[in-house]
Amino acid sequence: MSDLGLTHVAIPVTNLDATIDFYARYARMQVVHRRKEETGDEVAWITDQTRPFVIVLLQKPEVEHQILPPAHLGVACESREAVDRLCEQARQEGCLRDGPADAGAPIGYWAFVADPDGHTLELTFGQEVTFTVEHAEAAQASA
Repeated sequence: MSDLGLTHVAIPVTNLDATIDFYARYARMQVVHRRKEETGDEVAWITDQTRPFVIVLLQKPEVEHQILPPAHLGVACESREAVDRLCEQARQEGCLRDGPADAGAPIGYWAFVADPDGHTLELTFGQEVTFTVEHAEAAQASA
């Protein structure tokens, strides 16, 4: 497999270990690459291993621009119950930002949680991303 198309999104973080732990708990992501830069800053690539895509975490002394709603990173969960469970966990940890709410098709059941630096992660169930992409590909092929 070659690297073509969108391969990563990079975000600054202030505590690499806390952020890695957050994305492991809320998005089932794990580190596939980690290194220390000449500047002393650390970098980690995390992925859920469902496709060749990573979030690059760049440790910096401060985060000047957070990913705030409506901007967000989105992950699909296996069920509404999984979204609810993660929302309850986020509520207890003080990082639930909004939801859960059911917006109907194609958006589905969603909630926003804040990572340790305040970047927004959307948890979803029932979004129709795969269906929408496959439908667009089929329409393009038949045109």
